[in-house]
Amino acid sequence: MEHGPPPLFNQGVSARARLAFFSILAIALIIVDSRVQALDTIRVGVGVVLYPIQQVLLAPVRMAETIGEYFTTVSRLTRENDALKREATERARQLQQAQTLESENSQLRRLLGARERINRPGVLAQVLYESRDRFSRKLVLDKGANDGVRAGQPVIDDHGVVGQVTRVFPLTAEMTLLTDKDQSIPVQLARNGLRGVAYGGAEPGTLDLRFMPANADVKQGDIATTSGIDAIYPAGLQVATVTKVERAENDQFAHIVMTPSAGIQNYAFLLILPLDAAAQPRPAAEDARPVPRKGARK
Repeated sequence: MEHGPPPLFNQGVSARARLAFFSILAIALIIVDSRVQALDTIRVGVGVVLYPIQQVLLAPVRMAETIGEYFTTVSRLTRENDALKREATERARQLQQAQTLESENSQLRRLLGARERINRPGVLAQVLYESRDRFSRKLVLDKGANDGVRAGQPVIDDHGVVGQVTRVFPLTAEMTLLTDKDQSIPVQLARNGLRGVAYGGAEPGTLDLRFMPANADVKQGDIATTSGIDAIYPAGLQVATVTKVERAENDQFAHIVMTPSAGIQNYAFLLILPLDAAAQPRPAAEDARPVPRKGARK
């Protein structure tokens, strides 16, 4: 049984004829286009008409690519920024280390020069830490009795006197700064040779030149050096500079304040000088004489 349309509806050209016709037409158009290129204008027009549609269709793809590229760029820049920060921190640390080493080397060279000028052998010591006693000004050094350090030895830096060794242990030593209230040092003004004794000042980090007459020839800016009369500190070491001179009419002594010349707490290395041989205790002459026996002739 056939299910095709009734003959009434079978009107027009058959499908095979239409296929053949359009195939021949396509082949003819191809030949004409290749020979005459008459369809270029049509293609250009169609491309112009379809260009906005293409851009609209490509917009989501481009937006997705832009967003992906943005996040990729942000992530890359963040990593590079972190790497640059780490590199800058490391370079800053290396620069600080280099500056510290340069400063220490410079101070060590100055200390060696000071030792040559004084012409005394000294022990180079490093400051370990400051004493925890808030009422005293003491530093702990890394040299002790095993290194030949003895109590009473003066301690200097490349600018002048820093203090004196007051306590010695086998591996370390405790040094009292000049600015400690219990410290004193004989001094002499370089300008006129006036002698006196400097004590740890009432103000932190200062020295007081006490018991100087009100009419003493002391001026602001005078430089005080060690006088050497105590046979402990070598003569000529710079101690302090006079910064304040006050004279009261009803006081027989002048109030003189000095600032230490040495870097009391600035440097990491100090030089411990040996005591002068004249300062060492000697046995009395009477002790060396034999004790006379009773009945012995004189």
